[in-house]
Amino acid sequence: MLPGTKMRAVEATDFSIDALALTERPVPEVRRGEILLKISAASLNYRDFAILAQKYMPKLKLPYVPASDCCGEVIEIGEGVTRFKEGDRVIPVYTQGWHDGKPTPQQRTGRTLGAPLSGVLQEYIAVPEEDAVHPPTNLSDVEAATLPIAALTAWSALQEGGVKSGDVVLVQGTGGVALFAMQFAKLAGASVIVVSSSDEKLARVKRMGADVGINYRAHPEWDVAVKEATGGRGVDIVVETAGSTLPKSLAAVTFGGFIGVIGFVGGGQAEISVRSVIGPMIRVQGIAVGSRTRFEAMNRAIAAHQLKPAVDSTFDLDHVADAFRRLEHGQHFGKIGIKI
Repeated sequence: MLPGTKMRAVEATDFSIDALALTERPVPEVRRGEILLKISAASLNYRDFAILAQKYMPKLKLPYVPASDCCGEVIEIGEGVTRFKEGDRVIPVYTQGWHDGKPTPQQRTGRTLGAPLSGVLQEYIAVPEEDAVHPPTNLSDVEAATLPIAALTAWSALQEGGVKSGDVVLVQGTGGVALFAMQFAKLAGASVIVVSSSDEKLARVKRMGADVGINYRAHPEWDVAVKEATGGRGVDIVVETAGSTLPKSLAAVTFGGFIGVIGFVGGGQAEISVRSVIGPMIRVQGIAVGSRTRFEAMNRAIAAHQLKPAVDSTFDLDHVADAFRRLEHGQHFGKIGIKI
């Protein structure tokens, strides 16, 4: 790419959906060890809305380019690049620099795409070759763009929980993480209970393979319903996406069970009884997406089982505000894609 070449990009000039605007930015220059991607598709996560609503990273410098998850084609490689070649389809890793094991605090706070690093709602992005993966060959670009946060978070939660055949897994809602967790749990031979506020969405997840659906509006004490559905035993693994519902998840999990806390869509505060953790020996762990090595393992599983993500809807780049509003109102079932 010639220096100074311009590309289309979405910028947030303030912390508001109404402040999103399509503008022009310079195409990034490719340095040694980097690849330049022409982005074809992106997807939205709750994190993207939380940042835009100033609920997360409230001191982020403006303007910024939102969103972290994308898929594209390598159109230029920097000096020394060996992992990819021009023409390859590639997905950047959300936490840049996290290749295996645990991330460093600096990687967690300062090396994530979509804030504080520049986001992916733009036509091109340059990333180190070590911080990208090949997508599963059975997925379209939009489908592949749903993987970096939602799929890998779900995969990590189940891996950390030690999911196995015969387990019962509880997932909350029908967003991207929840549906991926359901799909991955079924691949492992587990049964899945889904809680949601919509009977229509519960019917859809049952068609996708969920074993039990519980409407938490009809059953506010849904933890009791979960216990009843498991014969009083409780579930082995909870994928906690709401955050504020942690007390109910503790009541719904079995003795020695696992709760992977991955989100805060229902609120960032939860008051729990310490005895509810100690007595039944519950393991509660924060899940922060996953490493590149785990991403690659997940992609191999997706390709081997021909798994397909649930894509709710797809918007063009110049209608990205409508996509954020759909996310804000919780109208989606699965992931919201952006064509670029």
